[in-house]
Amino acid sequence: MANEIVDNEAMSRFELSIEGELALAYYRHQDGRIVLTHTEVPQALSGRGVGTHLARSVFDILRARNARVIAKCPFMAAFAAKHPEYNSLLDG
Repeated sequence: MANEIVDNEAMSRFELSIEGELALAYYRHQDGRIVLTHTEVPQALSGRGVGTHLARSVFDILRARNARVIAKCPFMAAFAAKHPEYNSLLDG
């Protein structure tokens, strides 16, 4: 899956466009950290690894920015728990 993730800062969300659908990872800034709050994958894209691709890309982008991350979103928290290579980004 080579689709590019866009950080739509005005909407405080990362966007992944596939086949006219948008998978989204919402965030907010809090005390110098990025709080991942909610992830949405359209039903039409379900079961195709889109959420995993989105999560991996978001964490890679945030690592490149040297961001500190709080994963409040259950999906993002579960992804991070399964991928210890992202542990160094996590706060709280």
